[in-house]
Amino acid sequence: MAGTPKRMSQVKQLLKMHSQGMGIKTIARNLGISKNTVKSYLNKISSDSLSTQELLNLADPELEARLFSGNPAYKQERYQGFKQQLSFYVKELKRVGVTRHLLWEEYKQTHPEGYEYTQFCYHLRQYEKSQNPSAVLQHHPGDKLYIDFAGKLLCYYDRQTGEQIKVQVFVSTLPYSDYSFAIAVRSQKIEDFIHALTVCLKAMGGVPQTIVPDNLKAAVIKADRYEPTLNQALEDFANHYGTTITPARAAKPKDKSLVEDKVSLLYTRVYAKLRNNTFFDLPSLNSAITQKVKDHNQTRMQRKEYCREEKFLADEKHTLAPLPEKDFEIKYYKEYKVAQNNHIYMSKDRHYYSVPYTYIGKKVKVIYTRSIVRIYSKGTLIANHPRSYKKASYSTQKEHLCSHHQYYLSRSPEYYMQRGYKYSETSISTLKHCSSRTNTLNNSTKVVKVY
Repeated sequence: MAGTPKRMSQVKQLLKMHSQGMGIKTIARNLGISKNTVKSYLNKISSDSLSTQELLNLADPELEARLFSGNPAYKQERYQGFKQQLSFYVKELKRVGVTRHLLWEEYKQTHPEGYEYTQFCYHLRQYEKSQNPSAVLQHHPGDKLYIDFAGKLLCYYDRQTGEQIKVQVFVSTLPYSDYSFAIAVRSQKIEDFIHALTVCLKAMGGVPQTIVPDNLKAAVIKADRYEPTLNQALEDFANHYGTTITPARAAKPKDKSLVEDKVSLLYTRVYAKLRNNTFFDLPSLNSAITQKVKDHNQTRMQRKEYCREEKFLADEKHTLAPLPEKDFEIKYYKEYKVAQNNHIYMSKDRHYYSVPYTYIGKKVKVIYTRSIVRIYSKGTLIANHPRSYKKASYSTQKEHLCSHHQYYLSRSPEYYMQRGYKYSETSISTLKHCSSRTNTLNNSTKVVKVY
């Protein structure tokens, strides 16, 4: 009896044989168990208030509960007293500086015969678990998209300078099929966040009914359990795609536990597998991430007869709302004055953009997105540039320069060096220190700087 309890079906056989008048030796021989085991079960049955026939009519779990009524340690008098203090100890643990060891020391002072530290902690943890049950969440196809940023960063290297550039990794998952997506972006700022979310929806081929973000600043300006304040750009994004935003509660990771688990899984299936690879730009890094996530989605799930991609394509993709015709881009509005070198300086990116030289000294309005910079004067579009993030550099269109600057720009570096000019090419496109006067190149310093 000290070992594993016998099957209740076997115990019922023991009861029937005993009721038929068989002896202990005969029962032990027929069932292949020891005589002491037979004696122990007969002693338990004889002390039970139910008759043999009533015990035989019980279901196996009910019979087992009557024969093995639990750990006797929980029936001890010291446990009954300790049990009443458990709620108090849990509250005390939330106070500053209070530890389990401190509570145990105080407990032993008042209860010298009480539990030692190991048993004290064991019962305390069991009580905490019983006060925090987890509900089973039922997910429906196309209902939610959980999104988050991984805690650990990836990186690539600038090919020219060798600088290591660390990037954030955006992760999302559809909870019904567990279909996943990941992409690396420069930061967690709102425009990179919106870009990642846009690429995510395009990769999935549709829009879920609601998007569940964490309480990061790009999504939620002010966290609140019931009415969090959303970032306006994210609200505009949701309206553009015909969905809603339902932020998870602050400090409640179980609200989106699937994406939290997905981040941990991607550390193994993406991060670890790319650890020995070196990347020199963001697109190549994202290409590798996409391939590893694809492998993950096509891996057969444990205890399932299908992979995530099969489940997504079969049961969920057709339930997603269609994508709009145009991608959403955040618009920013600024007003700048055109400098003497017919460029505006966008302080956000520390980058210069050219404007037709006839607008020098005038104020212009700039509307820019993540990819494009448009410059207007009195409602007329006068310049259009791809947005550049290269600091202290120039984006110049040749037609924006005056005629003699265009002439100087068309000359090769050797042309100026052969004539004794110092040539400094920090980038290409425009003459920074040439004024509109034609005699500028004949000055005493003989310097031409091409940017």
